[in-house]
Amino acid sequence: MNIGQLLGFFALAVSLYILWQIRQLLLLLFTAVVLATAISLLVRRFQRSGMQRIWAVWLSLSIVVALLIICFLLIVPAFIEQFQELVMLFPTGLARIQQGVNWLEETIIGPYMPNIPDINGLIRQLQPLTQNLLNQAIAFFSTGLTAALEFLLVLVLTLMLLVNPQPYRRVFVRCFPSFYRHRVEEILARCGEGLGNWTIGALIEMVFIGFLSGLGLWILQVPLVLAHAVLAGLLNFIPNIGPTLSVILPMAIAFLDTPWKAIAVLILYIVIQNIESYWLTPTVMAKQVALLPAFTLTAQIFFASFFGALGLLMALPLAVVAKTWIEELVFRDILDKWKQPTA
Repeated sequence: MNIGQLLGFFALAVSLYILWQIRQLLLLLFTAVVLATAISLLVRRFQRSGMQRIWAVWLSLSIVVALLIICFLLIVPAFIEQFQELVMLFPTGLARIQQGVNWLEETIIGPYMPNIPDINGLIRQLQPLTQNLLNQAIAFFSTGLTAALEFLLVLVLTLMLLVNPQPYRRVFVRCFPSFYRHRVEEILARCGEGLGNWTIGALIEMVFIGFLSGLGLWILQVPLVLAHAVLAGLLNFIPNIGPTLSVILPMAIAFLDTPWKAIAVLILYIVIQNIESYWLTPTVMAKQVALLPAFTLTAQIFFASFFGALGLLMALPLAVVAKTWIEELVFRDILDKWKQPTA
């Protein structure tokens, strides 16, 4: 290895180290790219009607902000009112739980399972865990300022990419050798198409989950059907964790009425998520972005382990982009053209 190759290898190692250190910033930039790509679907529709891009951008942003405000007004005030009622009735709920525990001890555990430890003793042993959970909650809220600043940065970057994306695209393309820049432009176009298809697929899933959740809760006569449906649809954007979070509030509100209704809500959400996981997602995503279910799950675990919660949130669009680059760069441009050397 000569001195030039050694310096090149050293520069590559340093570059990879720097990229690893700023991986969270790069993920925020990618989040802005995904948001800009999603909103661009609406921008292009307005442009095709003859509207200038700057006005199409502002109109699209106004529509998105209006939808977010409507969702906020539907969800937050109603849930605050129900949460206050839940706090007021919390002692009653604890009394019901205690009655159930006493009934189990008197009718089942005492006569038939005398060797089972006292449930009240187990509950007392869980008190340190409760304190630990409280400390974790305080630590979680202490990071709120950082999350708010990151959110503001993503919004600013999204707006900049929407208004004039071409200069940033040219800078990225110039990072590649001149002979390959035209090919990079094609790969970026395919990435944009893939992200657009993923956005449409995600919206279809959100509407489907929201509709089924609202229909089921309406049949069960749970209050705030519309708010629960909107929340379930929005949280479905977060893989795995979102559906679990979406069931907590309707279960708590249903418990204020009767305990069996809370169990029915849980069963309803489990059925809906199984339909979504085993039928809707494979059907929609396979058609929109051709992501295999095993590849999707692996991507979620991989990006969540490297980037944390935001990595889990952006796992699917990251997988779409990674799949496009691997197919185009590795398979088509390298492996498919790799010829066996002649003797």
